[in-house]
Amino acid sequence: MIILHNARYVVTCNAEDMVLEFASLVIEGTEIIELGPAQVIKEKYTFAQVIDFTDQLLMPGLVNLHTHLPMTLLRGVAENVDLQGFLELVWAEEARIMDSQGTYLGARLGALESLLGGTTTALDMYLHPAANHRGAVEVGLRHVTGPVFFSFPGPDNLTWDARMLLAREWPETLREIGGPYVPLTLTPHAPLTVNPANLKEIAELAVEQGAIITVHASENISENEDTVAAHGDRPTHLLDTTGILDLKPVLAHGVHLDESERHLIASKGACVAHCPGSNLKLASGAADFVQYREDGITVGLGTDGSSSSNDLDMFAVMRLTANLARLVRNDPAAIASPPAAAASPPAVPIPKMASTSDASAASFALTALASSTLALMFSCIAFSASAFALPPAFSALAASSNLVCAPRATIVSLSPADAESVAIRRPSGVQRAHAAFSPRKMHAAQSSCSAGNPDRPSKRFFLPSSPPPPAPSSALPASSTFATAPVGDFGAAG
Repeated sequence: MIILHNARYVVTCNAEDMVLEFASLVIEGTEIIELGPAQVIKEKYTFAQVIDFTDQLLMPGLVNLHTHLPMTLLRGVAENVDLQGFLELVWAEEARIMDSQGTYLGARLGALESLLGGTTTALDMYLHPAANHRGAVEVGLRHVTGPVFFSFPGPDNLTWDARMLLAREWPETLREIGGPYVPLTLTPHAPLTVNPANLKEIAELAVEQGAIITVHASENISENEDTVAAHGDRPTHLLDTTGILDLKPVLAHGVHLDESERHLIASKGACVAHCPGSNLKLASGAADFVQYREDGITVGLGTDGSSSSNDLDMFAVMRLTANLARLVRNDPAAIASPPAAAASPPAVPIPKMASTSDASAASFALTALASSTLALMFSCIAFSASAFALPPAFSALAASSNLVCAPRATIVSLSPADAESVAIRRPSGVQRAHAAFSPRKMHAAQSSCSAGNPDRPSKRFFLPSSPPPPAPSSALPASSTFATAPVGDFGAAG
């Protein structure tokens, strides 16, 4: 039994959205068994191990419901373009350098960036899924991903038959890689880039495997128009007629959904991953997530990839979500809870939309992943409370709108194999990781990834004029870069 003692704030994300001050958390096995005033808890459980969380903010780990982690190696390659211009630039670069080795390196770096920002689970869509998953798992992220599908060769230059074979072998691939439990996942790119016949094949395979599905849908107006021109209907209706929508998929973006589509999504139990940072950068539009919730749609939050949002910062996403809702609704109180007599459902505090909650949660990111099993291994994140500008009447909602900076996280997890110890997942390799992945040293890695394409010109971000320095002796090892610290041997997150 372990007590996380005397946290300055505990953001519970429970049904009542309680935020406790000077509170302690009692953990037995892999379950939180009690939460209450620090002194009361300490006196009640005199026999438990005590870990001091003074001046820390304790909250559930964040779930990034839509991202492309390996794009950390492509940050900044597509600026001042819309979605279609972005895809043209990024797909060309992916075909040039993002082979399995490049994907593996990008996934490791993306997982490190995610964990430092407090994200403990990510729903990821990317090429070379085995290399992607292996890289993220080795760093310590709970990484939900699967084979990606295009009806054309795509940046990874695979035939449709090769993609289906990869998908059929995916359960065994997951077992071989290991790591924390994740649900089987299939990731068709979009109804525009995967034709209806192929979408039906994916739906049938998902039913056969018991897999969840995530897919882009209605990210911008041009996508809707191009999908109608290519396949005769809008994205949501194509997902419905091909059987995808019956499987309660996670729809990435969903910016331009009409009323009938919103009601259809709600009736099918599908959900939307809202990515305001990416949608703003690409000028795709502003999803009215308050309206989506009023229509009965489950909404979670995502960063999208580092090329389209330029970061993997879920705290930035929470703040953007809150402020964009106010702007879209022309109402500074758009995300405040309505009066008790109001007919509309209560507003969801933004941190809850971005965090894991217990397995009984009815409408947030964890449930959107369609797997309550994700909650079986307890994890939470702790930040120095000084990283937050906390008003006197602090609330979970206020946390999303009053951040001074995106703080670095300490990840706390309980291993079922050793329930009486706490692993403080500290990125012991973070500094050397930053050095190993500096732009000049990335040049060497990316050059090796693109060795098969020497005739393609390098873009400026590769710094081709600078000779790559020798690899540092402290380069990232093949195994996990996270060390387990002795119980109680840590201070403020840093």
